[in-house]
Parts: sequence; C-alpha cells; structure tokens
Amino acid sequence: QVKAAIASRDKALIQELALRQIKNGANWLDLNIGPQKKAGAEIMTWIVNTVQEVTGAPLSLDTTNTEAMEAGLKACHKTALINSTDATPERLNALMPLAAKYNANIIALTLGSGGLPGTTDARLALVLEQILPAAAQHNVPFDHLFLDPLVLTVNGNQEQATQTIEAIRYFKQICEPPPMTTCGLSNISSGAPPDIRPLINRVFLTMMLGAGLDSAIMNPLDSELMETLRIIDSGDKSTPEAKLYFDLYSAYAAGEQFDTSKINWADPELRDIGRTIQVLQNELLYAHGYLSI
Repeated sequence: QVKAAIASRDKALIQELALRQIKNGANWLDLNIGPQKKAGAEIMTWIVNTVQEVTGAPLSLDTTNTEAMEAGLKACHKTALINSTDATPERLNALMPLAAKYNANIIALTLGSGGLPGTTDARLALVLEQILPAAAQHNVPFDHLFLDPLVLTVNGNQEQATQTIEAIRYFKQICEPPPMTTCGLSNISSGAPPDIRPLINRVFLTMMLGAGLDSAIMNPLDSELMETLRIIDSGDKSTPEAKLYFDLYSAYAAGEQFDTSKINWADPELRDIGRTIQVLQNELLYAHGYLSI
C-alpha cells in the first residue's frame, strides 16, 4: 500500500498514515523508501516534504541509497535520524560524514563484514573497533549514535535474546557521553504464530527497556504494546499484569534476571507472561505452542 502510494505520489495516504502513528504515540516517523536506485533522491525529497506538510515530528530516513539519504537530510526541517549504517568501513565512511554535515543522528548496526556477531563481546568489539572510531574521525558526537545490536528471532535463535539484552546494557556504559540505543523490536517474534507475536514483543520490550534501551522501531498502532510502554514510564502497578510488567522492568534495570517463581501461575494472563519471560530468559525451550506446555 505504501509502495503503491509512493509510486503514484499519493500524498493523502502517506499523510494519513503519518498522522495516525503520531496520534497513537510515535515520537519519530521512519520513512523507508528502500534502495530506489533510479529516482531515490527525488522520492526521498517528496516523501519528506509530504510528511512535513502535516506534522513537525522528527524523521528517520531509511534507505541504502546514499544520494537519496542526503537529499532527505537536506529537506528535513528538524534534526533527522539516518537509518542506518552497518559497521563496515565502506558504509561508515559514506554515512558518518553525512551525519556530521547535517548534524543528524545515525543508527549504527553491529553488523560487520563477517556477518552478525553471535555474542555480546563480538558486538562490543565492532562498536569499539569500528563504529566509535569512525564517529570520532568524522566528528559525530557519541550521543548522536543509536547503537543497534540487531535483534534476532526467538524462533531459531533463542539464546540470542539474552545476548541482545546484555549488549544494550554494555552499550550504555561504553563511553562518555553514552550513545543512544535502539532496535527493531518485532524481529524478536518473527516467524512465531501471529496470535503470540504481540505478547513476545511486549515482554521483550520491557526487558530491553530495563537494560537501557532508549528507543525502538515498533508499531504505535499496537495499543497493548503502547500500554506496556505507558506502564513502564509511569510506574503503574494498579493491576496484576501492570505490576508484573513493572517488576520485570525493575529487575532488568537492577541488572538481574527476573525470578519467575514470584508469579501467580494460577492466573492465566500472568502465566502467559511468565512463560514468555522464561522463553526469553532461555529457561524454557521455545516452541510455537509454548503457552500450552
């Protein structure tokens, strides 16, 4: 639908979607035009201007086309977010100068020439040996960096959930001023049955926020996900579910795993949250039917 709207230059659809996301709590809007090799610069300029006609929300520009990225940065009225660079010299040397030139923030993925690192230490090595030196070389302030450890699906990469959470925790301690952190939240539940994906996303978001996550690329139209965010922000413990989410957040904020023995397992909703915590803490083997085990 969005792809067709871009192709036909349908402003109305793009603007309606942007306003709906802002109304539901989005702080930034991600404008993803893909590679767009032929007309990337013109398309990015058009979509930036289209969105800026109806909202002053800051924009995240998402394309692998460097020319299109710069065109979008030129068109932005506010500080933008470059989404994204990996940790290879080629991409860092192409995009860090743009971040410096336009005083933009930039997402830096812990993805090197050897692929995705499988451990927290390997992710940290990419940050220390590639990303931070490139930022310093091109005069990009460290607090303009949004480090992304790359979330992998719990379906097939279950052990990576704890590695990703640990990486976020260390990213916030790696330098001064500390970098920002982000992730593609829904990646954690990719491949899981549609009816359990939202629950996995909510629980994982809570754990990541406790570890120090500053932002996430997520769906603001998911009302339960946004409610979980509100619970954490406000410290709400007014319902058993809210208390469990906030206690989970607090455990991870203290640098601990959550003790699931404290859960009232007789309550079906709390049980489902508890089993999801166990899966993401690698205490219960993930299977599509794990809630029924």
